[in-house]
Amino acid sequence: MATQHISSALPAPALSAAYPMANPGYGKRSAPQQLPRTREDFALLPTRERYVAGFVDHLPEGAAMSVKQLAKQLPLYGQQAISTALTALSVAGHLRRVRCSVTNASDETRWVYRTFWSRTARDNEWWNTYLATENSTLSASSAPNTSASDATPPPPAPEEPRTEQAPEATGVPQQRTPIQAPDAAPAQRRTAEAGPAYLALARLGRDDHRLPLSANDCTALEPLAAQWLDRGVSIDYLTNALTAGLPTQVDSPARLLRRRLIDKMPPRLPSDKTPPDTPAPARRILVECAECGRPGRPEALPDGLCPPPCREAQSGAAENAPQPAEIAAVKAHMTNLRDLLKPV
Repeated sequence: MATQHISSALPAPALSAAYPMANPGYGKRSAPQQLPRTREDFALLPTRERYVAGFVDHLPEGAAMSVKQLAKQLPLYGQQAISTALTALSVAGHLRRVRCSVTNASDETRWVYRTFWSRTARDNEWWNTYLATENSTLSASSAPNTSASDATPPPPAPEEPRTEQAPEATGVPQQRTPIQAPDAAPAQRRTAEAGPAYLALARLGRDDHRLPLSANDCTALEPLAAQWLDRGVSIDYLTNALTAGLPTQVDSPARLLRRRLIDKMPPRLPSDKTPPDTPAPARRILVECAECGRPGRPEALPDGLCPPPCREAQSGAAENAPQPAEIAAVKAHMTNLRDLLKPV
């Protein structure tokens, strides 16, 4: 005859057909790679935690996971007891409460609250890796998608058919190509390709007859004048600085302007436009402390608990839990006091 094994945990109540579901994007989320359900699930947990874990495990995806809703469905325990049980389940590695940053179609970012649940207990390293993967997935899905028309390069323009024409047969022998005359306008090409510093120097002789410069002089002085413009001064500022206080007669305009360009070089001011720092990848998943609800990175909240005082309070409560013998001694002492206070 088979021996019947009776679990010490209280049986979880049947799910109500009207169990409230969370808003879209919120609520329960099942973690991947879970083992199949067995009767030995949550066997190492206390009775209350086994009772709550068995109920949560059978909830559908997207079910409301607030303490208030769970307390309505679990009549044996109040909201404080349910909150303590969920904290213990977080420490045991069965759940993590997180905040997820989600961007909708209107480019509006909002935070949704989810509870990731795993029937199979996981350690902190597994949870950190899984939540990091979820964060990368959310970041990739929120990136702007390139439309197909933008991503596909335009087709190349059809080439015009080439018609090869045979050389005309003439009785005149082919003449040699005459030697082309040298380019008569190198200065015009140089002026068209010149920068603003070169043009500013070239106009000095027209604005002031005492400063006539040749093309070679402008080419030699252009690097110095370009340094002025690189330091944020305008063409008018450069021109006024070079022409102010000139003597009546200038024997060597190029030498005078070189000396002024060097001696009156303006100071270099810090740029108003600071180079933008490379933005760090936005973190779209933050774990909430199961005790106080404080958000933080997954690796900063091991077991789903933030640093002191929540972690110390949880460990202190487990270490200082009263033993059955102590509880019996307190009850006996209170009974003795009541007997002594009874009237004779």
